[in-house]
Amino acid sequence: MIHSEESVAAELDRVMQPPAIESAPPVLAAFTVDVFEGTLEAYALRVRRVLSAALRLAFTAEFDDEDLPTDEFPDWFRTVSVRDGEASSPIFARQGRSTYMDRSGGGPWSLQNWIYRFDPDEESRGWEFWDIVPAGPSRLRVWVDSRGESFFGSLELLWLLCTAGAAQVEGPEVRKAGMWASEVRLAPDVPGLPVKGSGGPRACRRQRMPAPEGVVGSLSPVRRS
Repeated sequence: MIHSEESVAAELDRVMQPPAIESAPPVLAAFTVDVFEGTLEAYALRVRRVLSAALRLAFTAEFDDEDLPTDEFPDWFRTVSVRDGEASSPIFARQGRSTYMDRSGGGPWSLQNWIYRFDPDEESRGWEFWDIVPAGPSRLRVWVDSRGESFFGSLELLWLLCTAGAAQVEGPEVRKAGMWASEVRLAPDVPGLPVKGSGGPRACRRQRMPAPEGVVGSLSPVRRS
């Protein structure tokens, strides 16, 4: 998949705030994540912070450089993405590291190799982030745009989803975007998340996953026309 400057900008925007329902393509691909421990909002925030750092590098980094800057990545992701990272990582990341190796049959990713998948000229990343939606008390659905493909390069996404604290990851499964829209409207409230007031195009009946630190506000209620 080719990632243009415009598509990377749109992807980063979706990491920072929920997309409008009417903006969805006809189909999306879904990964179903069972969270190992802690809250759904904590898991989603970890995923979004890592993606935010990676996508900002896609705009600013010279991918011809031997080593790319890693200062913006959270400590847990930096420590789990090294050869001996299991010993020094928090328990959720250690569990996820094992989950990844069991699921993929491969070894852990180095951080530099992982970041290079976000080079806009790199075609092996076959997805772009779309949304994260609660799907149960300890379950989330991570939606991505795969341009309609059911088989696409996503091992770097699997690494992130697992090491962010997944006990199990299923998918991807290609579904009509209406399924995502239905989950957005019907997803249960997640205790502890802020809810904006009613009225206006951003009004919604459910709470949303938090946005990365430094982004304007928390992840606001989904925009519906």
